[in-house]
Amino acid sequence: MEKEELKNKVEEPIADYGRYTYADYLTWQMEEMVELIKGKIFRQAAAPRVNHQRVSLKISNELYNFLKGKKCEVFAAPFDVRLPVKSKKHEDIDTVVQPDICVICDPQKLDELGCVGAPDLIVEILCPGNNKKELQNKYEVYKESGVKEYWVIHPNECTLIINTLINGKYQASRIFTHGDKVASQAVEGFVLDLEEVFDDMF
Repeated sequence: MEKEELKNKVEEPIADYGRYTYADYLTWQMEEMVELIKGKIFRQAAAPRVNHQRVSLKISNELYNFLKGKKCEVFAAPFDVRLPVKSKKHEDIDTVVQPDICVICDPQKLDELGCVGAPDLIVEILCPGNNKKELQNKYEVYKESGVKEYWVIHPNECTLIINTLINGKYQASRIFTHGDKVASQAVEGFVLDLEEVFDDMF
């Protein structure tokens, strides 16, 4: 299979036979992980690369240590986040995503299945084959559902962009990289040192 064909198989919906819901999602028994975005099924990219895992573990660990004793909690993929529009009924929810990292400060949004409602902070780490899904499809649903901050990290380029929700629209930060320390507005008091996050990338 050509590289472009493989890329499209990951980034484009698996099928477009109608609108699927979380009720459908719960019945599926697929070998691969999928996400549901506005009723369409998207494959997850192949197993995360080494740099992706390094970044994910470091940021998750920093958030976990910072949030000890606080009301907010951090969760790492695989973890279902349902983004309802009109109701929280399984048959009405058509977007279910698995962010690499998310922070939820409202305990009422948590149940045994994961999170229902917008997390306060979502961190997505780019990897080959998922850039369009992260930068276009998820950007839109995160904005529409009210995710306060959406961080996008490119591990191979060692960069971070913070999208902050202001009056219903995302305002993008400058590009952060080595030597920068970034503060979250959604998780008050949390500061991340990117020198430590990116210090062993290759």
